[in-house]
Amino acid sequence: MKATFYDSEFLIAGKQNTLAQWRDKTLLIVNSATQCALASQFTGLQNLHEKFHEQGLVVIAFPCDQFFKQEPETDQSMTQVCQLNFGVSFDIAHKVAVNGQHTHPIFQYLKSQAPGIFGSEKIKWNFTKFLVSPGASQIKRYSPSVKPENLIEEIEIMCQST
Repeated sequence: MKATFYDSEFLIAGKQNTLAQWRDKTLLIVNSATQCALASQFTGLQNLHEKFHEQGLVVIAFPCDQFFKQEPETDQSMTQVCQLNFGVSFDIAHKVAVNGQHTHPIFQYLKSQAPGIFGSEKIKWNFTKFLVSPGASQIKRYSPSVKPENLIEEIEIMCQST
């Protein structure tokens, strides 16, 4: 299944990507929404990107419009909003579904490997975070209420293995 995780295709700035290029990196994958009350977490994610990028952290936001339509932007305007409002320079993928019949394969895998509280594989809100060690040998899930800066210790540990 890890091959499927790394081989799943998605778009960043209109270009086809897979996670395979970052197989040996620590990944922080977040479902995001620019109109969510938690959108200020973009700033914290950017701070993590700046602090740990050279140590092997790759932050990727996957916008999702499944929670009260809080991501009305297009792929292009969403990136501009994140850059202007939050100074984001990390990658922002195209909008995906994180729940339901059309769940993107990356999120199918992440949810199966790191179910939420009480074993639920459902993502309950924007800014659920998944921290993935190099090679995906370890995947940790964090609720939307966990601020990005609270992940520093775990990121340091995972980046040491890159």
